[in-house]
Amino acid sequence: MDDDGIMVVENQLFKSQIAALEQLLDVYEKSVLEKTDELYAEIIKRKQIEEDLRQSEERYRTIMEEMEEWYFETDLAYDITFFNDIFAKGLGYSQNELIGMNFQSFVKKEDLNSVSRLFHHVLKKNDSTKNFLCEYIQIGGTIASVEFSIFPKWDKENRITGFRGVGHDITERKRAEEQIQYLATHDSLTGLPNRLMFSQLLNHSIQSARHHKQQLAVFFIDLDHFKIINDTKGHDAGDQLLQDIAQRFQQTLRAADIVARQGGDEFIILIEDVTTLRQVGIVVRKILINTIKPVVLLGEECHITASIGISIYPTDGEDAQSLMKNADIALYFAKEEGRNDYQFYSKSIQLQSTERLSIEANLRHALERNEFSLHYQAKVDFKTNMITGVEELLRWQNLSLGSVTPTQFIPVAEETGLILSIGKWVMRMACAQNVAWQKQGLPNVCMSINLSLQQLKDDNLIEDVRIVLKETGMAPNLLELEIKENMVLYDITHMISVLNEIKSLGVRLAMDNFGANYSSFSQIKVFPIDTLKIDRSFIRNVPKEVEDNNITQAIINIGNTLSLNVVAEGVETLEQMNFLKDHFCNEMQGYYFSKPIVPKQFADLLREHVPTPLK
Repeated sequence: MDDDGIMVVENQLFKSQIAALEQLLDVYEKSVLEKTDELYAEIIKRKQIEEDLRQSEERYRTIMEEMEEWYFETDLAYDITFFNDIFAKGLGYSQNELIGMNFQSFVKKEDLNSVSRLFHHVLKKNDSTKNFLCEYIQIGGTIASVEFSIFPKWDKENRITGFRGVGHDITERKRAEEQIQYLATHDSLTGLPNRLMFSQLLNHSIQSARHHKQQLAVFFIDLDHFKIINDTKGHDAGDQLLQDIAQRFQQTLRAADIVARQGGDEFIILIEDVTTLRQVGIVVRKILINTIKPVVLLGEECHITASIGISIYPTDGEDAQSLMKNADIALYFAKEEGRNDYQFYSKSIQLQSTERLSIEANLRHALERNEFSLHYQAKVDFKTNMITGVEELLRWQNLSLGSVTPTQFIPVAEETGLILSIGKWVMRMACAQNVAWQKQGLPNVCMSINLSLQQLKDDNLIEDVRIVLKETGMAPNLLELEIKENMVLYDITHMISVLNEIKSLGVRLAMDNFGANYSSFSQIKVFPIDTLKIDRSFIRNVPKEVEDNNITQAIINIGNTLSLNVVAEGVETLEQMNFLKDHFCNEMQGYYFSKPIVPKQFADLLREHVPTPLK
């Protein structure tokens, strides 16, 4: 081969080598590019992992810092290894102070055992425990409440190395729950237990009394005529009175005795460990005495009395419902006895309670059935022996009940409000009868008509009196309205205003049953009354009982000093009459001269009586 041929071959060989080299370079370049892409992807992936980790840590840190829940971690000895800010704030410690402190050092002593059992349960069962309640101690010694859950903390080998806990302060919630519970079981005005709580306490006391074979007593107490004070002085004054009375009850009783407010003006008392009825009687009399002590309302002194019904376990009932029901029945009969009194429950009272329901049912139809009638009892002047006045006395004859006494039906009429319509009927009939006697040419007599408390506080009373006088044509000075002493004690200012309005009509006023209640002689002069009637309870024992003699004489003297007409009620014997006359009593009324009689008999008495001076 010549030189040219050799060169051609060499060139071809070189070109092939160059091509191979280029091909090799291409492969290498592709390999490098692939490796570069993989490395770049790995870098991107690692950066993403780092970013995810950073965000996760930031998220975790934010949760730890911003969450309202406590978060803490401890080792197996309960020493704190990690916590969030809210945990530190809740306990009142700094970050540095908390690390290494033992979790149980914050727990109230009484809860230590239960908290220790809680952690032990988590460790032994390898399981969480949730919503555990305990009280803890803040750095200043303040006791607060917390609810928390405990979880196990594992290592890589799934071994428990400590505990994690989450929780929250429930102090305010617990206080709110306790307040709600208190409001549900206590009276908001007086702070006393309410009926619900009293029933629970009574049930518990009954179980204890049954176990120890002891007695206990339940008192039902009602404040007499409380509504008058509430209506005339306002609810604020009424509330103040209830608070004062509640405090008096508590001060009167032992610390172990329970006073509760039933509602309105009603209270309930539980007396435990009763040995005798005499013991109960002493307690109840103390209550009555303390109740009637004056109370100042709106700058004015007022008096209130109470009526009390009593039942005894186990004699009057072996469960709470029976004891409370029977005490309530006894309370009603304490009111019927004239109030400011107490009454023990008995089977006879139960029978009377049934009778009372029958009386109420029939009383509602008595007026429309014309079952009422009026009897009249004369009043006689001691000096002239003239019949100067007469008192109407209401009688009721019912078809099914027969003759029902005023002591039986008048309290029912007052309690039900029927006394208002009955009272209007009585006033109209009595005034019309007096005018009829005048038309017969009989001597003029002053007609005395009893007013109930319900009538006295009725806004229509003055107008009713005015209408009756106009319709019947009776002279106002021949009408005398009688009010009982205790009716004016509850709100003296208001009652004086009402009495003055009555007086402005020209009508006379008498205070009945004087001395039986609690007016002082100094109070009498402020009432615009014309007549003072001595309560029959004093007349009954004169002249035999020195004390009654002295009281009767004192009443006569004060009446004469104030220029009042003094009338003695219930005069039944010559000795009583002579005593009263000798001590300058003005008039008498009673069986010694005449019992209550029907209108025709009284007309005959007026016509036939010869007014010669009494001897």
